[in-house]
Amino acid sequence: MVRAEVMRDEQRLRRIEAVTDATLSRLDVADLFDELLDRVRDLLQVDTAAILLLDVRAQQLVATAARGLEEEVRQGFRVSVGRGFAGQVALTRQPVILQTVTSDNVVNPILLETGVQSLLGVPILARGELVGVLHVGTLTPRRFDLDDVRLLELVADRVSLASRARENTLDQAAALALQRSLIPTELPHLPGLELAGRYVPGHASGVGGDWYDVFTLPSGWVGVVVGDVSGHGLQSAVVMGRVRSALRAYALVCDDPAEALTLLDRKVVHFEAGSLTTALYAMISPDRGTLCVSVAGHPRPVLAGPGCPNTVVAAHIDPPLGAGRQQQRRHSTTFDFPPGSVLVAYTDGLVERRGELFDTGVARLTEAVPLAPVDTVTATVMATLDTEHPADDIALLAVRRPLG
Repeated sequence: MVRAEVMRDEQRLRRIEAVTDATLSRLDVADLFDELLDRVRDLLQVDTAAILLLDVRAQQLVATAARGLEEEVRQGFRVSVGRGFAGQVALTRQPVILQTVTSDNVVNPILLETGVQSLLGVPILARGELVGVLHVGTLTPRRFDLDDVRLLELVADRVSLASRARENTLDQAAALALQRSLIPTELPHLPGLELAGRYVPGHASGVGGDWYDVFTLPSGWVGVVVGDVSGHGLQSAVVMGRVRSALRAYALVCDDPAEALTLLDRKVVHFEAGSLTTALYAMISPDRGTLCVSVAGHPRPVLAGPGCPNTVVAAHIDPPLGAGRQQQRRHSTTFDFPPGSVLVAYTDGLVERRGELFDTGVARLTEAVPLAPVDTVTATVMATLDTEHPADDIALLAVRRPLG
């Protein structure tokens, strides 16, 4: 009797080790799902195993991986939460055992066509939220016991961890694709101007809400924008994309940067509640000799010109976009932009350093800007301000009016 109990304990330990093996973590998510299903089929001596993940918006379970029921995945089988066997597991968030499978308790025709006789399903949960359903089945009648349930729940926990990693990977890929589409690798070639930009992510996700933009307007003026949406990751990148597009639209109907930022502020307050955005919007005249600048809670740009010291542009700083303050008139300031001048706009990640006053970083930047082609300007600034390991995202845009 004692020996039988020892053998059962040893078998239980081998089962646990099989589904918590550290080598599983080295697999990508799709391979990990398949490997877990192979192992659980062997350990529980079942014929089928399947993972259905929850589509939150549709409130449907979607067949994502399967063994013995591969047709489920090929057909993209879906079942609503509450319907059928898997739907009941999802609805109750409790294990469900079907000793006998019939068309009354199963809605998936593939299960019936395969000849599955008995089923055991458990919910896949993450932080108390439903992620999906894991179920196994046999082609002969089977009485699943408590040990079977516990082992399948252990596998479901492993699937939960993998599915969260999968979501994070998909979110990061989507955010990177979005940000790369919105922050151009090549700026437009415009007569009478040289342009260069740099973007450096300050977080492991590689994405955030910083951006720069340059566009021509029907009037012949050129719009130059640098902005920073609070936060990081996919959500900030999405908000950044909407803010960027809205500003472009307002720029088409506004001849004054302050007016465009006023409209943008209303949009952010109303449609992007909770998202604080800073922005600099400058317009360069068709003859390239004039800058008109409006600043919404953003660092003021640096202007370098021949025969005079580099300076921070003396533009009025209005409240950030989305701050929700009582709206007062926003300001635009006009400056000369003589031949040979360089304008450098940036986000605060370029100059902010822990334990150092913000103005110290701005002074370092101001001194670093050379009267040179824009590629030299950006390279010099990035090297001088040590941007290889930033604590925050960095967006940098240099605009030069060439001599002659």
